[in-house]
Amino acid sequence: MLRNELLAAVRTTLVTLIGVGLAYPLVTTAVAGAIFPQQAAGSMVSDDYGNVVGSGLIAQPFAKAGYLQPRPSAAGEKGYDAAGSSGSNLGPTSKALRDRAAKDLQRLIQENPNAEGPVPAELVSASASGLDPHLSPAAALWQVPRIARARGVEESRVRTIIESNIEGRDLLVFGEPRVNVLLVNRALDRHFGRPPLATR
Repeated sequence: MLRNELLAAVRTTLVTLIGVGLAYPLVTTAVAGAIFPQQAAGSMVSDDYGNVVGSGLIAQPFAKAGYLQPRPSAAGEKGYDAAGSSGSNLGPTSKALRDRAAKDLQRLIQENPNAEGPVPAELVSASASGLDPHLSPAAALWQVPRIARARGVEESRVRTIIESNIEGRDLLVFGEPRVNVLLVNRALDRHFGRPPLATR
């Protein structure tokens, strides 16, 4: 009697392990790869030569004036480290957070002297993961004068590229309209070439 119960428990455990631990992940991966091949591979973005330059899901730093710049990152020691993805865990009363935001605000004002309106809050506040690849359209368009000046092109041309890369709400209701920083920067390079002395 005890032996039968033990065998039943072992069989149930093995079936569960094989089904949930092996079969289900393999089937899910195969179906995802067949239906959404790019997303299943990490949404990698390539340059015109087929070289992978990043993922559309993970922010990376773009410090050059001719590029759209992402939100600040607290992920890892220097930021934008996918292995160290996290927020800063600094509270709203933290002096370190206020000092960092003030420093970022001053830098943005200096680098964007012709920008219209106040600095968008998201450009001085890191996301929870520290790796948010998106900006709001307003935060992206705020950077247009700097990008256009650095690339020697009309602001309207840069604005058109950003506006053509605005992604709507998911399923028309979830989230907010947004702009993927990496995809916009790839589009800027395709249209105008890389800015002088630019590095990714």
